[in-house]
Amino acid sequence: MDMTNDKQSIHLGGTARSPEDVTALHELGLHFAEIPIADPDKFPALIDTYSDLKKKTGLYYLCHGPREGDPNDVETLENIYMPKLVQVLSIMPDLDMRLLTIHLWLDPRFLTRDALAYKIDFLKRLIEIAADAGIIICLENLSENATHLAAVLKTLPHLNLTLDMGHAQLLSKKNTSYGFMKKHPDRIKHIHVHDNRGGNSSDDDLHLPVGEGIVDFKRIFRQLKEINYFGTMTLELRPWEIKKCLGHVRQLLI
Repeated sequence: MDMTNDKQSIHLGGTARSPEDVTALHELGLHFAEIPIADPDKFPALIDTYSDLKKKTGLYYLCHGPREGDPNDVETLENIYMPKLVQVLSIMPDLDMRLLTIHLWLDPRFLTRDALAYKIDFLKRLIEIAADAGIIICLENLSENATHLAAVLKTLPHLNLTLDMGHAQLLSKKNTSYGFMKKHPDRIKHIHVHDNRGGNSSDDDLHLPVGEGIVDFKRIFRQLKEINYFGTMTLELRPWEIKKCLGHVRQLLI
């Protein structure tokens, strides 16, 4: 897998929820597929199929981990979520996946102080396990802004970010992508792209094709160029939705 992207381009990919999606993404001319592993117990049955598709299409794979569950339930995080993520990390080398995006809510407006402290240690241990396998851990912003995550990123210098431009439109008057690009540009190693109409709940996370919501992608992409971002970018949509907006996204990258 080429994660360097020749250092002068952005690689576009899409979410692949099935082997059929990988084929569809290949037909759209994308570089990679980001595969969610929600159930690491069941996923190994698909490894051979995904491996064959990787050889056939030439796409490379990134990985998205399972959801954490109750963000304040430390016991569940330790006894269920951590083992799931460790299992995902053990699967990823079989498909040469070198980047894992995880959900781990760290918004101090909604988490207890004890849960936040625990999650920093959680991330530290996970990063160490991933490093042994040569895997990059990227924390995806949910409702957090750059200030919320500043102390976490300072404490964990090897933690990277997946900047989710759609999530950045929620629970905020201004899209928080700008703050992440201004304050933590060097930590952004991956990007998720999808649209919505703003809002203050998870129900407002609509994952619309680019251009069908209110996210100001033109301005955000302009700032991406200013910080010289040359990495991977997943269109977190169904293949048919990607097809609808792919031309528009490619124009934004010019």
